[in-house]
Amino acid sequence: MTFRVLLGLGGFAAAVLLSAPTALARPGDLIIFGGPIHTAEDARPQAEAVAVREGRIAYVGDLEAARAALDADAAEIDLRGAALFPGFTDAHAHLNGIGERELTLNLEGSASIAEAMARLSAWAEANPTGPIVGRGWIETHWPEARFLTRQDLDAAAPGRVVLLGRADGHATAVSSAALEAAGITRETQAPSGGEILKDAGGEPTGLLVDAAEQLVASLMPRPTPERLERIYQEGFSVYARYGWTGLHYMSAPMADVPLMERMAEEGRAPLRVYNAVDMSGAGPLFESGPREAADGRIITRAIKVYADGALGSRGAALFEAYHDRPDTRGLMQTSEAQILPVYERALRRGIQVATHAIGDRGNAEVLGWYMDAMSAVPPSERAVREPRWRIEHAQIVRPGDYAMFAGMNVIASMQPSHAIGDLHFAPARLGDQRLDGAYAWRSLIESGVTVVGGSDAPVERGDPLIEFYAAVWRHDLNGHQGPDWRPQEAVSRSDALKMFTLWPAYASFREDELGSITAGKRADFTVFDVDLMTAAPEDIPQGRALLTVVDGQVVYRAEGW
Repeated sequence: MTFRVLLGLGGFAAAVLLSAPTALARPGDLIIFGGPIHTAEDARPQAEAVAVREGRIAYVGDLEAARAALDADAAEIDLRGAALFPGFTDAHAHLNGIGERELTLNLEGSASIAEAMARLSAWAEANPTGPIVGRGWIETHWPEARFLTRQDLDAAAPGRVVLLGRADGHATAVSSAALEAAGITRETQAPSGGEILKDAGGEPTGLLVDAAEQLVASLMPRPTPERLERIYQEGFSVYARYGWTGLHYMSAPMADVPLMERMAEEGRAPLRVYNAVDMSGAGPLFESGPREAADGRIITRAIKVYADGALGSRGAALFEAYHDRPDTRGLMQTSEAQILPVYERALRRGIQVATHAIGDRGNAEVLGWYMDAMSAVPPSERAVREPRWRIEHAQIVRPGDYAMFAGMNVIASMQPSHAIGDLHFAPARLGDQRLDGAYAWRSLIESGVTVVGGSDAPVERGDPLIEFYAAVWRHDLNGHQGPDWRPQEAVSRSDALKMFTLWPAYASFREDELGSITAGKRADFTVFDVDLMTAAPEDIPQGRALLTVVDGQVVYRAEGW
């Protein structure tokens, strides 16, 4: 059976609404027209129509020629004024965390400790047994203006083991029962790279920062195979609905890679996943080298390393003390002696390196380590002559270090939404002078650095419209920016589009296959009901994704459209 589908011209057949890749009898043979089409190609930034044959772009140009490029029974999609873009890719996200957010206690948006604890109480009542795991709280907007404590958790869920991760994933508030179960007392010493916050009397407050979170790792419930699969299904569903066609999955558990590959082979992985596996379990990847499944739907060729912590929990490593806490300069999570052999091996095995660094010292240290590793392993000894190593976040960088990014072709993988959330506390953490290198997207781009855009979901919501808005406007979602937030670091709309399309393709070695609407590339598209290139900035985050297309197959269509 062959379907001819006309969106906006007589309805949309129910058979092609499914996310399954067999939804179209000849998947990928279609023509898209009827709205602005932005290609992310400088030579031809816009087109009237796109023709797709067997999952690849066959033609880009005027509608008459697009129709002539395909058989008469090709499916047609009328955009009805909606805007078509190359498939948006989240260059830094945590797929398991996105799925878990849908299945565990979600504290995002809590306006106060009282509200967060009310959510905890309700969850505890609905789930009367077992540990309570949640995430998403952030104190910077709370009227109480403080971190959660064990006393807060104890009052909301008496006697329960409770573990509530801060939004940034670099601190966890735990209950007294959790401290007891983990054997954490006033005498417990924090591991290197971590901190156990203590009150004036020397007792643990219940907040564990960075490496100290590992002290309660054994209390986290281990998902069954069935639940793990559901976690990934939920993550895929959420991201397809937002309009992402792919993501770079940071800190992916190596043990989960076969599951994702199997889901792809069975047609149950609707989006592209580029895995950077957590270094602690990366041994099998070093042994096998880069691997992929389902014609590139799941690619695993990178490792994720942590150099420092996060700014909000004061774990980001700084050269000078925190402006609002002079007794600390943050926390380094590794050292050159520990990491250099790993980096050198990665160069020899063709493994891309993605290192988390947020503070100015963290970024400078990583750049130095990269230089040392590349000096130790010359191009002739590398499996890939152009390694395209990355620094994840690159939030606070000394302006003098921009040249090191460019000189080594180090990719800055940055998350615009961090800037519009952090603007409420980063000036207090850093003082004014260090803001010159904070969230400096435009300065890095103008220095010749490839900047790829991500969300860090579930740290942030993971909505591409919020990320694009943040990149081009640099105001929070209420329209606030503040007098010292370096508005000149906002990027052009053309660069913002590339940050989420062409440049992530380059960062994953797939610029010849993905990232722009170009004849011969794979037919990955995102359709929004707002034209990101012309809309007023404040209108951008109010929009929604209408259609998500991967390899010419519709994997998500908005209800009612």
